[in-house]
Amino acid sequence: MKLIFAIINNDDSHAVQSALTKSGFQATKLASSGGFLMAGNTTFMICSEDDKVDKILEVIKSHSHKRQQFVPNSASSFGGGAYSGFPVEVTVGGATVFVTNIERFEKV
Repeated sequence: MKLIFAIINNDDSHAVQSALTKSGFQATKLASSGGFLMAGNTTFMICSEDDKVDKILEVIKSHSHKRQQFVPNSASSFGGGAYSGFPVEVTVGGATVFVTNIERFEKV
């Protein structure tokens, strides 16, 4: 058995959840936020048999997309300078996935 933690951008979370459900996978959905942009994410916890992990990862990959986004540049404020109003383009979205072993699993 495996436990999959999939951290998905909020913009893609509904599509990922729907696709997982249509594919017959159950997931627990948690609200989370990233440390870099402090933006909202959704973390899915999915318990699976070992042989179904690749299928789950395919579903997640096909429904979570990277995109470019502009964010305020606050780097200059760390040096004591004035805040720069020029935004910086960063890549957001996609998925960060952790797959771990489960020693014991019960539904009670």
